[in-house]
Amino acid sequence: MKINVLLSPNNVDDLYFTGKTTVVIDVLRATSVILKALENGAKEIIPVGSIDFAMKISVNSHGGHTLLCGERNTKIIEGFDLGNSPLEYTEEKISGKSIILFTTNGSKAIVKAKYSDKVIIASFNNLSKMAEHLIKLETDIEIISSGTNGIFCLEDTICAGALVKKMTKIKSDIELTDAANASLVLNEKYGSNIKMMMQNCQHGKLLLENGFDDDIEFCSTIDNIPLIPYFIGGEIKLLVEESTPSKEA
Repeated sequence: MKINVLLSPNNVDDLYFTGKTTVVIDVLRATSVILKALENGAKEIIPVGSIDFAMKISVNSHGGHTLLCGERNTKIIEGFDLGNSPLEYTEEKISGKSIILFTTNGSKAIVKAKYSDKVIIASFNNLSKMAEHLIKLETDIEIISSGTNGIFCLEDTICAGALVKKMTKIKSDIELTDAANASLVLNEKYGSNIKMMMQNCQHGKLLLENGFDDDIEFCSTIDNIPLIPYFIGGEIKLLVEESTPSKEA
């Protein structure tokens, strides 16, 4: 088994992911939103790469069974139902509904990985469960740090490093690329206090300036949502227990 970490999704083109097992991380805040929404009963989440496409597919949605959700520059987009705060995705609002999700970084990274054999969604919230699941797959792993506007960000890479660390504790003979080793080093330096790291990273400071203190609290919580979301056929749904879905599934 070999693990690579992409420090930005812009470092490769879409076809790079063909046939690969890919993990997408955007801890502030898209992958935490996805986990929270699925935990609270969302039927599925449809990530999109542009606001225009989100609006286009929402036109064909059925009544109140589909919600148009997401953000631009941390704020809810005008005309959308929900923003990109995991705390908005309560059971009362989203249970049984389809969610069309556009975010500045995370949804774009998920869509970019669409040619992968498997695309799996990770954050600090499902870290241990994710590590255990990836080891069971017994395949090489690509981890995408979604970054900020296509540029490296600290928090996603530290989460990648935390995931790599947990995996290597379970399986000692994993081969790591230079980038995977770099994520480990960053996690060792900054990963002892996740909340403080998020409060002091560039994107975390922006969220604090815009009043999203509680989101940082939530997104920095480790293992509070031990679920495994898969992106298959344009939709993100929870893994059926003991199965390993692929694009052919």
